Amino acid sequence: MDELVPMGLQEDWEALLSGEFSQPYMRALGVFLAREQVRTSVYPPPALRLQALRLTSLRDTRVVILGQDPYHGPGQANGLAFSVNRDQPVPPSLCNIYRELSTDLGLTSPCHGDLCSWAEQGVLLLNTVLTVAQGEAGSHAGRGWERFTDRIINALNDDPSPKVFLLWGKHAQAKGSNLCRRRHVVLAAPHPSPLSAHRGFFGCRPFSAANHALSELGRDVIDWRLPA
Repeated sequence: MDELVPMGLQEDWEALLSGEFSQPYMRALGVFLAREQVRTSVYPPPALRLQALRLTSLRDTRVVILGQDPYHGPGQANGLAFSVNRDQPVPPSLCNIYRELSTDLGLTSPCHGDLCSWAEQGVLLLNTVLTVAQGEAGSHAGRGWERFTDRIINALNDDPSPKVFLLWGKHAQAKGSNLCRRRHVVLAAPHPSPLSAHRGFFGCRPFSAANHALSELGRDVIDWRLPA
């Protein structure tokens, strides 16, 4: 169970979520993960499973990007949705995100897939399931993570500071279906996967739209440039 203790979280997330880790569903999730780690490799490693909540506080969150589950190849997942470690090739979905970033804002795509600089500015890059077995996409769905991330999304929704939610794909849109659109701005688009990006992700201009919405909400915009 040690890998599920919320060590190093931003203070507001720790205060909000610390009680979740003693709940029966999280204890059951911990038992499941321990068994999975005997059976196969589990990504990301324990130290990075809550990384999104370490880099981005609830108070500072301005934009939320929802992913589904981590990348399932060795060394890829770093605890942030759509992001990979710097020594890994940029995955196809992130390549498409970079393509749209270039079209939208004219920014040059970096040679890596590390999105930490977005997270540090207040972009919460949250997967709805926070672990996966090696080579088995979606393998940890339905094991308890969804309840935990619902708690996070509900807290974001209830927070009085307005936010912009970028919901890419049907899964993210379903997860965010109860967001308060009177307080927050919700921008939906197809998923950036190669299977769906041509159905409307390309050309949706989410980055400029998010910054325009933030300006209208009276909040600072995001510098979407990524360091080399």
